[in-house]
Amino acid sequence: MVGANQLSLFVPEETAWLPWPRGELLGFDLETTGVDRFSDVPVSFALTVWQDGIALGATTHLIDPGREIPEGASAIHGITTERARAEGWPLGHAVELIADRLVDASRRGVPVTGIKLDYDLTMLDMQCRALDGRGLAERGWTGPVLDALVLDRRLDRYRRGRRTLGHLCVHYGVEMAQAHDALADAEASIGVLLAMSRRFPELFGADPGDLFGAQVGWHREWTVSYDAWRRQDGQSPLDPRESIWPVAPEVLDTTDEAGAA
Repeated sequence: MVGANQLSLFVPEETAWLPWPRGELLGFDLETTGVDRFSDVPVSFALTVWQDGIALGATTHLIDPGREIPEGASAIHGITTERARAEGWPLGHAVELIADRLVDASRRGVPVTGIKLDYDLTMLDMQCRALDGRGLAERGWTGPVLDALVLDRRLDRYRRGRRTLGHLCVHYGVEMAQAHDALADAEASIGVLLAMSRRFPELFGADPGDLFGAQVGWHREWTVSYDAWRRQDGQSPLDPRESIWPVAPEVLDTTDEAGAA
């Protein structure tokens, strides 16, 4: 694992290694009942497999969250309570399927890709724990993760403007099919990551495991800086759990909180 301020460049042997943009990637995205990753739940998911920059297939489905979907959330992603109940898989079934796919990818060293994955992965971890008390780590998931937002903030840190998925697609010249659709978002995130790898040679040549470790530190550095700016601007401080990436705990351990200070 490399430090928070550097990327590790790996020189491939003749046939033993491919740079991650040419290898297998697993795109992942959730649409949900709201914006609280600790208490809200998924209403749809997408898992999309890519190899050498080409989409090979996808699994996507609606989920019955077992509760009402607020009108505000439905207005964003278009999934109503009635539709989710009629067409969705049971929440537990969907959670188990997603977790199994992520664990399988992890065991094979396949990066899970997306944008702001600390939201999706933390919500999935919470739902796994609600099922049987085992989170993603206890099930065998250890990464790696490639997060378009974390990487963009680091590699182009002084660029002004917003960094939503839509804005990143425009900036990197990626076509986005439909915002707030799980499959479209997962595919667009991979498109952004591939475009970034072409723009930043150090990203193309980096080992995914080293990138995974580096992103932990880069995200923490960004939250510390952003929290300081908020305080100076008279805004409320960030929730300390925001500094923990990619899976945040529901209850922050005091040692984690000290490290985040």
